This record gives sequence, structure tokens and C-alpha cells, in this order.
Amino acid sequence: MASIDTGAEHPILADDRASDWLGITVLDHGDGHATIAMTLRAEMMNGFGIAHGGMIFAFADTAFALACNPADGDGSTVTVAAGVDVNFLAPTRAGQRLTAVATRRSQNGRSGLYDVQIFADPLSSAPAGNGVHPDRSVVAEFRGRSRTVPAPSTR
Repeated sequence: MASIDTGAEHPILADDRASDWLGITVLDHGDGHATIAMTLRAEMMNGFGIAHGGMIFAFADTAFALACNPADGDGSTVTVAAGVDVNFLAPTRAGQRLTAVATRRSQNGRSGLYDVQIFADPLSSAPAGNGVHPDRSVVAEFRGRSRTVPAPSTR
């Protein structure tokens, strides 16, 4: 399962095999925000030797999901993506550590709007003691539109 540094497991990650495979670590999460990290591996690269866009998208989508679904919810509803846009701004490579920061921008009834910024640490040096590299750069921007719906039946 995806690891969580905050000391509390987020329930939506309990059976999330995709986030586990990506190697995602949750650094912080709460109602309307989340910060996650992962390190790019060789099997995440495309034929050009840079990270496959789908890997970056899936990483940002996990941050989006965490920000949309507070861990202390009663389980009667889930918030899912109604649509997203992603802009890839710079290439990333195997060995780079990515950080995604998701923030709610607007909430109106069952609809919400979230921004996720994806940062990459440089390959040449390690992050600071807090896990965030001071020279990281924005490599992608993700905007998600959410919709809260009844939780699916587990039958």
C-alpha cells in the first residue's frame, strides 16, 4: 500500500494498487489539500527516455483524490473526477523525486475545482531535511473538476 508519513492512513489508499505501484508517499493530507511524493523509476520512462505522461497524470490524480476526499468522511459519499486538464511543462527522468501539491480552489454544492502542481527535484542533489528540495521546479500543472456522488455499493 502507498506509504503515509502523517501517521494516519487515508482510507482511499487501502486498496489502491496503482498508487502502491507508483511508490507514492503521502506527506500531508486534509480537507481540500494533499501533498504526496514519489521517485521516478526506469519502468516509468517512455521511448524518449523521459517520464511517460501517464505516470505524471496518475501521480497528480492521486493527490487530487486525497484532497477531494477527507479521511474522516462518513463513507456515504465519494468525490470523483468530473474532468481534468494537465499541462506538461518540463521533462522528468528516472531517479527524480516528484512532489505534488493539491489545493481546493472552489467548492459549490457537489462540485469542486482543484489545482495540483507537480514539482521535480534536480537529479544532481538530495532534498533538504524536510524532504523538499530548495531548487525544485514545476514540471506539470493539473486542474481537476470534482463531483461528489453516493458511495458505490460494496455488494
